[in-house]
Amino acid sequence: MYFGRYVIVYNGELYNTDEVRRDLEAHGYSFETHCDTEVVLKAYDRWGAESPKRLNGIFAYAVYDTREKELFLCRDRIGVKPLYYSQVNGIFAFASRIATLLEIPEIKPVVDENGLNEIFMLGPAKSVGSGIFRDIKELPPACIMTYKNGRSYVSEYWKLSAEENRESVFDALEHTRALVEDSIKRQLVSDVPLATFLSGGLDSSIISKLASDVYRERGEVLHTYSVDYTDNDKYFEKSLFQPNPDSDYISLVSGAIGSKHHNIVLDNGDVADALADAAVARGVPAFADIDSSLLLFCREVKKDFTVCLSGECADEIFGGYPWYHRKEILFEECFPWSRSTQVRRKILRQGFLENGEDYLANAYESTVKKTAYLDGEAPLERRMREMFVLNLNWFMQTLLYRKDVMSMESSLEVRVPFCDFRLVEYAYNMPWSIKALDGREKGILRKAFENDLPREIIWRKKSPYPKTHNPVYFEKVSALALSALDDKDCPLSDFINRSAVEELIGNPSSLTEPYYGQLMRAPQLLAYIWQIYVWIKKYDVEFEI
Repeated sequence: MYFGRYVIVYNGELYNTDEVRRDLEAHGYSFETHCDTEVVLKAYDRWGAESPKRLNGIFAYAVYDTREKELFLCRDRIGVKPLYYSQVNGIFAFASRIATLLEIPEIKPVVDENGLNEIFMLGPAKSVGSGIFRDIKELPPACIMTYKNGRSYVSEYWKLSAEENRESVFDALEHTRALVEDSIKRQLVSDVPLATFLSGGLDSSIISKLASDVYRERGEVLHTYSVDYTDNDKYFEKSLFQPNPDSDYISLVSGAIGSKHHNIVLDNGDVADALADAAVARGVPAFADIDSSLLLFCREVKKDFTVCLSGECADEIFGGYPWYHRKEILFEECFPWSRSTQVRRKILRQGFLENGEDYLANAYESTVKKTAYLDGEAPLERRMREMFVLNLNWFMQTLLYRKDVMSMESSLEVRVPFCDFRLVEYAYNMPWSIKALDGREKGILRKAFENDLPREIIWRKKSPYPKTHNPVYFEKVSALALSALDDKDCPLSDFINRSAVEELIGNPSSLTEPYYGQLMRAPQLLAYIWQIYVWIKKYDVEFEI
């Protein structure tokens, strides 16, 4: 889209379009369309580099000044929409996908030791700013970049700040509810069919309940969707991280809110087959079946709907994960979702990435240093701020990139109301005693909506995205991992200890702690090895060690 001397390339969705448009109209601007792209472009014309501060939404965009020959890049505050760039051999290129940049001949698919550390010591997470490949970088969330005459400059336009919160519990409940309701209702505005993802957990149930109320007022019925796997009820395994299956609760929520529910049941073989598609779509090693199942799920939903709302990120900002509450690990100076490198070292060849632990420690320490505190805060409050920043910059980014790639690969737009920056700012400064009200994970959120949903849902223990427990899947990914290591023309076999992989296949329960997060155990680790192989072969990756 053009306006005067400016042209814009835009990916995203603005949730305060009307407010920004009115401000611009008050300054004499007129509009030819109702799209938010025009609003973003004219906001830049009016306020320049300060304009992103006025936007509430998920976006990555570029504005080119044809007169000054200057490029302006911007990414939303939380990093829901990705943005990568490369500056090599006299060219500057940017894209929403790493794979797109690799189509440019000047950008080589080279991965150095830093990239290998990202894959094997941090993966499937990655450092903010990293594109894994040597020549590709990520514009961090809440950042802008200007590029002119071969020089680029990156700066933040938003960051978390520590502010005192003296609200009573009652006030915090009202404030939390108001922010959540406003975010959800803003994101329900759509010109195309819209549905919600419903897992039967607290977060997706709140979104679906409020969405259903809005639809009922219109005389419409909300459609909700959930995902499961063939025979998963037969093979489900209870664990600390996944205490019960979602299927026990989904029908309870759907019945209570009056939605038309669709349960998508995925074939386990199909989930394994889609691992390759997921890795190729990401452009970097992927998130095992947590990615591939979402890809298949989104493809099914897209048959009927174009936009969906999903409950990601409430756990990060409201303290929903077990690592917020397990006192024996809370103060450990490491990433709580990947506490030990022992399992990683076990599957790697001896002597490979000898500086990996230092790389991991530096990544952790540099993130913690970004934390903003109040003077005189108690150790627990300080640590909870650090945990917030760690989750926001790492675990949450992994989930957001997964959501964006797998949904957009299916031509489905997925919105995440709990990523509203106003809610993130507020939650950051909420005292832990209020956030964990009644001693429960996400206690304030539960209490704020306790009269809206069945008690069984409000007080249900946190359960993560469902994974398959079927031995069919394990057998298939085991064979795939071994086949990857059999390819002597692929350097993966130089990195991986085959005997350790065979041992894992023979005794999957030997992996007592998740490889990453709550979900990556033996089947997912084997799938991850396969996805690394697919990625190397697809992009003809070269390694500099």
